[in-house]
Formats: sequence, C-alpha cells, structure tokens
Amino acid sequence: MPEPRLWQLTAGSAALGLALAAVAVTAAGPWDSGQRTAERARAAAPAGGGAHHAPPPPRAKARPHRPAPAPSAPGVLPALHAPAAAGRPAARPADLAATLVPLLADPGLGPLRTASVVDTATGTQLYGEGAGTPMTPASTVKIATVAAALSALGPDHRIPTTVTASADGRTVTLTGGGDPTLDPARLGRLAADTARALKARGHTSVRLAYDTSLYEGPELHPIGPNENLAPVTALMTREGRLDTSGSGPAPRTADPAGDTATAFAALLTDAGIKITGTPTEDKGRPAKATAEAATPGAGPAPKAAPLARTYSAALADLAERTLTLSDNDLAEALARQTALAHDLPASFEGAGQAVRDELAGLDLPLTGARFADGSGLDRRDRVSAALLTALLTRAADPAHPTLRPVLTGLPIGGFTGTLAGRFDTAPATAGAGLVRAKTGTLTGVNTLAGTVVTADGRLLAFAFLAGRTLSPYEAQPALDRLSAALTGRR
Repeated sequence: MPEPRLWQLTAGSAALGLALAAVAVTAAGPWDSGQRTAERARAAAPAGGGAHHAPPPPRAKARPHRPAPAPSAPGVLPALHAPAAAGRPAARPADLAATLVPLLADPGLGPLRTASVVDTATGTQLYGEGAGTPMTPASTVKIATVAAALSALGPDHRIPTTVTASADGRTVTLTGGGDPTLDPARLGRLAADTARALKARGHTSVRLAYDTSLYEGPELHPIGPNENLAPVTALMTREGRLDTSGSGPAPRTADPAGDTATAFAALLTDAGIKITGTPTEDKGRPAKATAEAATPGAGPAPKAAPLARTYSAALADLAERTLTLSDNDLAEALARQTALAHDLPASFEGAGQAVRDELAGLDLPLTGARFADGSGLDRRDRVSAALLTALLTRAADPAHPTLRPVLTGLPIGGFTGTLAGRFDTAPATAGAGLVRAKTGTLTGVNTLAGTVVTADGRLLAFAFLAGRTLSPYEAQPALDRLSAALTGRR
C-alpha cells in the first residue's frame, strides 16, 4: 500500500514537529526500485535497484543511533502563508548563489551539472545554472509522469480489472486494465464475485481466457529483462514479483499475465467453478472498450456481459506510491493511463507523447524534453531542471489542486521512502525532515528534485541534475548538501 500522507505542503501548513515524531517509526523505507542498485548495496551494508554502479565503499564505523524526535519537539515548519514572508523573496539571488556555487562545484557531481531553485509562492527563479539544458533525469522523470496522469485523469481515477462472459456463458475473460497493484487478495475477491455471478446464471463449467490487448507495442523495456521492472502488460499481480517483497528490485516473472490468469483459474476452481482446459490469451477482444466500460462515466459497454470487476486505489494514492517508493511498474502504468486518456496507443511511444501533450497544456517549459518511458530507466529521457521546478511549482499552486499528490508523495529526507537513509551526516542533517525530494540514479547519473522549507517559512522548489558522475557514494551526499543548504539552517 502507498505511504500515508504525512502532511500537505500547502499555504497554511502547520508546524510539523509532531508529524516528524510520527514518521520516525517509518524510517526504514523501501529503495528506489528503478535505479538504485548502488544504494541497495549501500543499504545492505547496512543501508538499496538497476545495474551495479560501483563497489561499496570501505566499511566505516557504525553511525551513532539517531534518537526519534520527542513528541514535544518544537515545530519545524512555520506557516507558509505568514504575512511576514509574503511579497518578498526567500533570499536574495546573490546570497543564494554564494551558498550554492561552491556546493555545485563538488567534484562528486561530475562535469555536467545543472540547477534550478524557484520560490513556489511567486514562481521566481532564485538560482539557475544551465536550468534550461535537457539532461538525463533518471527517476526524477517520475515527477513528470505522475503530474501528467493526475492532470489528465484526476486524483479519483481508479484502474479496473474486469471479468466478462461470452453470450452463451461458456467462456469468461479476465481483462487487464493496467493495474500493476492487483494483489492475491483482490484477485481472490474478484474470483469469488465471478463464481457467484456464474452460478446465478446456471453456469458451473467455463473456459477461461485472458485479455491484455489494452496495451500495445513491446512488453519489454529497452533495458531488457530486469529485476527493476516486470514486462509491461495490462494484466499482472504484484508487479510480477516472484518473492514476497513489496517494493524495490525483485525477481520477476517473464509472463505476468499468464501467471495471473493461472492463479485466477485456481481461485475459480476453489469457488466451485470447473475450468475446462488451460487459460488462453485472447487478444481479439476490445480490451479498451472493456476498461472504459468498467470505469464509471466512461464509454460504451463491450459486447461481452460484465460479471465482476475490481478497482485499484485512487490515482492520488498510486501517484504518492510511485514517488515515495520510486515504483517503476506503477510509473509505466500511469504513463499508459495518460496515453489512454489522450486516445493514444498505450505503448512506450504513445505514453511518452501523451505525457508531453498533457504537460504542454500546463504551460511548462518543454524545450528539449523527451519522455522515452515513464520510469526513468531509459537513458534517452531528457528533462531540464527548469521543467522539474516548474512542475513542482504547479503542484504547489492552489489553482492546481489535482496535482497536490506530486508534493505529498515526495520522500522525506532522513525519514521515508528512497530518502530514508540519507541526510544523516552533517551538514546535510539540516535538511532532515525539511527536504522532500525525488531521487534519481543511473550509472553516471545522479539527480534530486523536490521542495524544501526555508527558515522563514518559504517553500522552494529545486532540481539538481548531475551527469558523468563517477560514484553515487560521492554524488548523492553532494546533492543532499545542496538541498539542505536551501533551508538556511546550520
């Protein structure tokens, strides 16, 4: 399940001392499932996704235990609408440059570095270094994926999985709607509902087919078979995981849809329905029409009669999970949901076009942007630091409430998700609890984009993108120091 919303980063936010105490117990968060093999290795020793980036550093002395914040801890987030903060910049650009330029020059960030810092209240760029230059974003592209899905579909959209029956009732078809979060429990309830409906119609023996035709194009990501992403198909259970993990890298089945159909057949059998033969794939059915009909307020119903269906959690929750856990399977699913909303093919190419088209409607700086996938695993992705900060600024704008999960889903420095194991060494500790950001890691690429609350209660959006880095063990702490410096605390 997605991480619970810890607080809303909006105007009028209350002091969060107590909230930080509450989240401290969840500090053992999951790892960036698409691009953090290096961090997983770091996690395993003892604190990690993608190809192995670098050998772990020499074992250092164990860090001292960080006590959980006391329930009586003072507030750390002043109200963002405080009159004293209104109408003036969070810091003079010259002062901010004096702080950031030396940190951005850290050799750990490699030779390619871009940056953007924006005051979300005014939209004013406070600092920029190559801010409009397109860079490989790694997993920070998920900010764009999630924002496009929320904008196109709304936070209440749910993804269906549907069972239909043929006219003669002898064949039932399990149709995938693109929900990678379908789990055995919901699949079991779907089977029970299907069995009841079949028995009510006098059918106790059926043939089972399954339909994945909602998606088009190749199922395999260009990176090929990988522990960070299952084959991208419209029907799967638990993201095709073959172990008990709920996030991060894991062994994946080569046939998520076939495995789900086989499990569904066994559940129907247990519910008193005889399955003749083995489940077969039926790509000739109008899966898109089935998915639309299964969604309230959608298009015309398919010819086959619906028997039962189950829905995912609301898109707001899926969006938060995508960002907090850096969930690659869910990111690719949300990109395809955006493609369907734009009546484009639910493929890598169609999804990329749909994401770009949706963001264009938000009047964002898209020069040079490319969305080759939804997860950021594809090195052909390109976004600028300015685009990322513009997205975060839109999400903070009261005029765009549907985008708010973009902010609430960001991991919290030192506490949750892919930032749980970071911001624990001075001077980056100044950002613990105050920096919320999406991480991005590929071999030679390290990025961080999110929001930070300043000492005077301002909410800043930032994006730091680094390319040709030599080691994540040097680049990630450098990025943490950059974002922590924005708090203005020592």
